[in-house]
Amino acid sequence: MDSMILSPTRTRKPEAPEAGALLAWYDRHRRRLPWRAEPGRRADPYHVFLSEIMLQQTTVKAVGPYFADFLRRWPTVADLAAAPLESVLSAWAGLGYYARARNLHACAKAVVARHGGVFPDDEAALLDLPGIGPYTAAAIAAIAFDRKASPVDGNIERVVSRLYSIGTPLPKGKVEIKARAAALTPERRPGDFAQAMMDLGATICTPRSPACPICPFTDPCLARAEGEPARYPVKAPKAEKPVRQGTAFLAVRADGAVLLRTRPPKGLLGGMTEVPSTPWSTESVPAPGHAPLAASWRALPGQVVHVFTHFTLELAVWRTDLPAHASAPEGMRFVHPRGFDAEALPSVMRKVLAHGHVG
Repeated sequence: MDSMILSPTRTRKPEAPEAGALLAWYDRHRRRLPWRAEPGRRADPYHVFLSEIMLQQTTVKAVGPYFADFLRRWPTVADLAAAPLESVLSAWAGLGYYARARNLHACAKAVVARHGGVFPDDEAALLDLPGIGPYTAAAIAAIAFDRKASPVDGNIERVVSRLYSIGTPLPKGKVEIKARAAALTPERRPGDFAQAMMDLGATICTPRSPACPICPFTDPCLARAEGEPARYPVKAPKAEKPVRQGTAFLAVRADGAVLLRTRPPKGLLGGMTEVPSTPWSTESVPAPGHAPLAASWRALPGQVVHVFTHFTLELAVWRTDLPAHASAPEGMRFVHPRGFDAEALPSVMRKVLAHGHVG
């Protein structure tokens, strides 16, 4: 493969890992997960799709209840496609990375419109769907349709980088890791192999204390032979996250209702529900000019801190208390706390509400 970047020559020639050894281990030790088909049964492509989108940058433990709730609300991809986006965003609230929810809904609609509600069974057609990238396409093709495809998630990335002691720092090292993973994938049971690699990384080849003596890949693993498997994968130094600041305006009526609005459909937290706030900026933004209505505002002690992928947000919270008959400005609405669950409130906004002792 022309684009493959090989690691420097090692003092010990690697043995070829045997897919059969890993599959035999998987048959004995596979994890039971809500979206995973039982042995001998075909995986439901919708379940695989839903779980893979949810699992991106999120833990298995966190995803479990959301997966069950989505299947209860929308048992099929056609049901999900027919749902209002606002309902999907509301059900997703708290899971984070909200662009995934919008992509999930757009993809469901495309599967119905283009493929009659049936997922295509090859990577190229899956990649053509909105919101599905190379990893998700490979995962669905392998796990749902047993196609010879090689998804590489964080667990598989760690396993492969250790097997071949790939010293190229991430993200540059991903090129070789992907090539090595593809070369490892067998013709027989590629879907089980992909899930076995995921399970191996999650339960044995863990980030800090890998259980090398009980690993089915002990003998061919170069990182184990070197004596420092936890060194891999090698990561480039992280750049320090910038800090953005802003002010959230918590307007609370005497009946307990809180002033909320919907964010623009595109961009960070697009389409989600928020407490009105100033723009979030690395420079100071004067709060008074951004208040949603004329009132007697007071600054609450402390601040709300929330870490996003690319920056840390520090929000001051100002509160005003209004009479029960106060009306909402155009484009906003008053919502009682008992209606919060129907709103697509992201975690940062629930922090703001909690900071103001609302809800």
